Amino acid sequence: MRVTVGVSGGIAAYKAAELVRELQRQALEVHVVMTEAACKFVQPLTFAALSGHKVITGLWDDSDSAQGSYESSIEHIGEAQWADALVVAPATADTLAKFAHGIADNFLTTMYLATKAPVLVAPAMNVNMWEHPATQANLHILRERGVRVIDPGTGDLACGMVGAGRMAEPAAIAEAVLNILGPRHDLAGETILVTAGGTREALDPVRFIGNRSSGKMGYAIAEAAQSRGAKVVLISGPSALYPPSHVELVKVTTADQMRNAVLEHLNDASIVIKAAAVADYRPVVVSDQKLKRTGPMTIELAPTEDILAEVARRRRPGQLIIGFAAETENRVENGRAKLLRKGADAIVINDVSGDRTGIDSDLNAATFLTPSTSIEMPVMTKRRLADRILDETLLLRRPKPLVVEVEGVNPQDKVLQQSLTPARRPVIVE
Repeated sequence: MRVTVGVSGGIAAYKAAELVRELQRQALEVHVVMTEAACKFVQPLTFAALSGHKVITGLWDDSDSAQGSYESSIEHIGEAQWADALVVAPATADTLAKFAHGIADNFLTTMYLATKAPVLVAPAMNVNMWEHPATQANLHILRERGVRVIDPGTGDLACGMVGAGRMAEPAAIAEAVLNILGPRHDLAGETILVTAGGTREALDPVRFIGNRSSGKMGYAIAEAAQSRGAKVVLISGPSALYPPSHVELVKVTTADQMRNAVLEHLNDASIVIKAAAVADYRPVVVSDQKLKRTGPMTIELAPTEDILAEVARRRRPGQLIIGFAAETENRVENGRAKLLRKGADAIVINDVSGDRTGIDSDLNAATFLTPSTSIEMPVMTKRRLADRILDETLLLRRPKPLVVEVEGVNPQDKVLQQSLTPARRPVIVE
């Protein structure tokens, strides 16, 4: 895989050298493009030595020949087509503004407009510049267009101030690049339906019953599935997250809307992953007017639809159904009971009782439970956990052959391939 690292003019430019090394450690081929301002902080020779390739610093070649000038003037097109991903680190406020508004006045900004590859930006700047409404508006535009923004950290800044604006660490940026590239395309040909976020059930025009789900786990699964070649339909309850690029997003609010959207797309899906935190109850009566505070209030609740169980009942042959269970105690026991009750192929159990993982955290830990197995997944980022969940999901459809002894036959001559699909029919392969 091939990555172009764009370096713009900020004090964090020196960290880009370590980013190049991190990407190379992952067996990625790296090219470097620098803005004129970046060359004031780090010499191009540094990146040339690290990458083993020419470093591009401008739109025009220094050569006086007409041929050299012509070739350099279209070089951004060649570089844009060469790269499987473009990552800009550091990304200054100036570069972000140019990206957002389509200004192409140097090689990096011109390449950005010319590339069809995924783009990641790692901003680095003064805290006041980071928080300025213009910068935040530009970031919003870029996110809406599918650019992955790797938010800066908080701490001491080169200007002497303290706050947000420190470029993310090179290792974190490299991990984001690997995630967006996708290490494999083992989900090509699959259509994956993912639900995410919480639902809201209205009490009156301004109040609702809901939960604290951020949608981060479901969105991470959608991003991971898309990067591995799947067509993804993401059905999301209210969330502040930006959806991954190139997924079909369906926005819903209530449990009933979630059910309708899931059933509408169910027949097209080969895998259904129900990561949404759907409200279990809704008010029986919804007031047309805002309820006034007059003292104690009793609200009668009725159960919402059991979407996971209905999906399992309506499944078509070969469809895989993966559910989620948020638990605070007796995780495995409660999860196994839910698995059997719902009729899914697997349940991903989350322990949401802690502060470090679970709801609204970037970290998570889980147990991937099937009728015959229990696989512990330790604490990791939700994006990494998403890939682990997809790995195990694929094994349900493509199980590894198990060598067993058959009476009178050498074990090496017989293979028992036990299917983990809903039918679970063992097949003897000669």
